[in-house]
Amino acid sequence: MSRVVPIALFFREDLDWLVGLRETDEGKEEALSRNARHVRSVLDHRGASFLSEIVRYSERTVDEVETALRELVAHGDVTADGFDALRSLMTPERHRASRGRWSLLARDPKVVENAIERFARQLLARWGVVFRDLLAKESLAPAWRDLLLAYRRLEARGEIRGGRFVSGYLGEQFALPEAVELLRALRREERSGEALEISAADPINLTGFVLPGERLATLSSQTLRLVDGVPAEEPDSVLSTL
Repeated sequence: MSRVVPIALFFREDLDWLVGLRETDEGKEEALSRNARHVRSVLDHRGASFLSEIVRYSERTVDEVETALRELVAHGDVTADGFDALRSLMTPERHRASRGRWSLLARDPKVVENAIERFARQLLARWGVVFRDLLAKESLAPAWRDLLLAYRRLEARGEIRGGRFVSGYLGEQFALPEAVELLRALRREERSGEALEISAADPINLTGFVLPGERLATLSSQTLRLVDGVPAEEPDSVLSTL
């Protein structure tokens, strides 16, 4: 397995609902290797443990345990009490750090529904308008069918708007009321030719997802030029009439 391990940083008070989202993943158990499942079982029975303890109780080699931990980290199953433990998975053997304990992330099934609604609200706060195709930019998002139920509840409570806000995409769309007003105002404005250059690594790089054109790799060394909010070589806006 690659030593490139995805990590997540978040506020401690958000831990419960973020971890709760992992309960909605289907087929995750089958995706884990036998070695990773065994190491997870050790942590489940013994609690937080140092690397040397996991090696001893799992009866696996250091390399096998580190490979399993990398896999479990990537699946959001385990956490460490310091960056030293995480660095130890990505550094040469001679630089291994012995400090830091590994433990399973606790899950409470009762928070799953709330977690999905929290994530649904977060997507609205980030994008203003949310629809299924946009989830291609959200690797941690729950399944659209779960989000859809949350959005329908929010719409029924009058907290958000449902409708068709971005053209060219099938399925239901949902938006914050203020986002709808902003889109209407933008539609009425004349194009000014305003140009903007952003890093391709910027999350607002939606080329190939929502904006027209081929997908641009999210590399900081690349630059995306926008004119009136769309790629310079694609002058037609994708915003629909409201």
